Amino acid sequence: MKDVAAIVVTYNRKDLLKECLRRLMEQRGAECDIVLIDNASTDGTYDELLPLINEKKIIYFNTEKNLGGAGGFQYGIIKAAALGYKYAWLMDDDTYVKRDSLEKLLSADKRLNGNYGFLSSVAYWKDGSICNMNRQKISLKEKVSDYRSAEVPVIMATFVSFFVKMDVVKKVGLPIKEFFIWSDDLEYTRRISRQMPCYMIPESKVLHYMGSNNKVGIESESEDRLWRYELVYRNEMYLYRREGIKGQFYMFSRVCFHILKVLLKAKESKLKKIKVILKSFKAGFKFKPEIEYL
Repeated sequence: MKDVAAIVVTYNRKDLLKECLRRLMEQRGAECDIVLIDNASTDGTYDELLPLINEKKIIYFNTEKNLGGAGGFQYGIIKAAALGYKYAWLMDDDTYVKRDSLEKLLSADKRLNGNYGFLSSVAYWKDGSICNMNRQKISLKEKVSDYRSAEVPVIMATFVSFFVKMDVVKKVGLPIKEFFIWSDDLEYTRRISRQMPCYMIPESKVLHYMGSNNKVGIESESEDRLWRYELVYRNEMYLYRREGIKGQFYMFSRVCFHILKVLLKAKESKLKKIKVILKSFKAGFKFKPEIEYL
């Protein structure tokens, strides 16, 4: 048993997952065990992974139902903690680590003498550019731009190569499963950074194998995917209302800007999209999930 559990959450993306696992197993300079959380995939994921499970190259758990990314990571941390791991290294199934990604994180852990809340790798896209979706935040509005320092202070990051000590998890609690998808990682990392310093580690690099590096907004989304945005604005409102007046003003301005984009750019379902924004924004004021602890 290693000190680090690489926790991967997957749902019906077995081809991406296989490459994610292959690269994790090729880590050099540092080792980890792989704890795979399958959100009840129906695409033959289990059968595909059976050789790895039987050879004990991965530790496999099936959640029996789709818990979303938020629920899957919460489930994974609980399982990894119960098994006795010292560190949790979280990532989506389309995260492709480099051979030294973990080694660089552990070097930073040693360099900082453990005095941090979380560490985060730099995520790149297929063409070598920074992955827009995964740029860490250094303030509510500003994203990181320093990629040369040994460690860069940040307040928010995503679950694409997110590294945390189990001792920190015991202190701050678990990710909120009710988020399901969207902003669960931003909420969790901000919850940690409000209590202790946190860092991006530029030397630790991963590839986020997304289809596009362009941000997709509700103004260009198809009608059958609008349910996702009911979670987006609700979850973000929960996150930013915790920041006081400054955070609530930021979120109000963001909602107004998104409504304007719908009016100017949406080619269909403008009224429905605006209703989704306003309804979920309002729901965010009443959304009060309980934080669970190990």
